[in-house]
Amino acid sequence: MSSEYRTIANDSEAVIREKMSRFIAFAHPVRSAAEAKDWIASIASKYHDARHVCWAYMLGAESSEFQWSDNGEPSGTAGKPILGQIRSKELSNVAIAVVRYFGGIKLGTSGLIAAYREAARQALDGAEIKTAYETDSVSFTFPYLSMNSVMRMVRDSGAAILSQEFDNVCTMTLEMRADRIDELTRRITEIDGTSIQTNPLQ
Repeated sequence: MSSEYRTIANDSEAVIREKMSRFIAFAHPVRSAAEAKDWIASIASKYHDARHVCWAYMLGAESSEFQWSDNGEPSGTAGKPILGQIRSKELSNVAIAVVRYFGGIKLGTSGLIAAYREAARQALDGAEIKTAYETDSVSFTFPYLSMNSVMRMVRDSGAAILSQEFDNVCTMTLEMRADRIDELTRRITEIDGTSIQTNPLQ
């Protein structure tokens, strides 16, 4: 299973107007559902005077985790069209919030769907698209005498060092693309005296 996915590299926003209503769309890269919800809450707090703050997010290399909210708009007229734009652009680890200031003229179901879809599309169009990878981590101990071998392995593998502590018995936590973590673990265990730790980040 590949850990590769496409996401946005930066925050982006767009504003559209439809029959006196103003729609302000924000797109934001996220790594987790908690991060997405915290960011959406911050948008809702900042624009607390708006009639609606509708949103959606998509997560994971397989785009398997997602959620949306119509936030008081008629069911299916806001959150789903926003999510649909993330999906249609084949993106993941993205959250979009669309703030609506009601202008006094009702848009109807089709009008709302079109407006939320267009606002989300323009927000995504303004962002740079990049390729990213889901990551995993492995933590292990090793004797100080194996330091040179460990550092050579880290350099050759391209893994990122999340934490390290050097003593008579040293500890290190490395981060790597999720689809390459098994190979990294194998290379670690080939070094004399290493011991893999389970659940290193818990």
